Amino acid sequence: MNRHMNVPMTKEEAASLKAGDYVYLTGTIYTARDAAHKQMDEALDRGESLPFDIEGSIIYYMGPSPASFTVVGPPGPTTASRMDKYTPRLLDLGMGAMIGKGKRSKAVMDAIVRNGAVYFAAVGGAGAILSKCILSSEIVAYEDLGTEAVRRLAIQDFPVVVVMDALGNNLYETAVKEFCTL
Repeated sequence: MNRHMNVPMTKEEAASLKAGDYVYLTGTIYTARDAAHKQMDEALDRGESLPFDIEGSIIYYMGPSPASFTVVGPPGPTTASRMDKYTPRLLDLGMGAMIGKGKRSKAVMDAIVRNGAVYFAAVGGAGAILSKCILSSEIVAYEDLGTEAVRRLAIQDFPVVVVMDALGNNLYETAVKEFCTL
């Protein structure tokens, strides 16, 4: 099913998505990779706030390359499992979804279900196409990290696929089973 959604999203909106849905996101998302996740985790350990409101937010695991003819260079997704040790905590704090590529750990999958969140995949290798969906990019934290700084992106019709829905249905597992029956 094709869906158009505004973000950040509510828990009810997240619950309406099913693994395999194609979704076009419009609104505000944030970028963060390994180093930024580590700094956010350390800030939480010190009792500090996160650099943005996590409630319902979406974190896109990517590091943009320098801009050329668009707002950011090709913003392809990063392998999500690199953030797995930090993700359950962010989901428990209210993060609504993540965008990345690849499988997630059991701890992350359990946290997705526990919190009614969603894991989206963006297509790797399609960064030039994805960059056309980004209207603006602004560093909001950890500027010293360069491409791994936390950025706020304004997006329009950003294409993703629901890989894991709020009920725990996992497209990576169901697609393999379906393929094996052919």
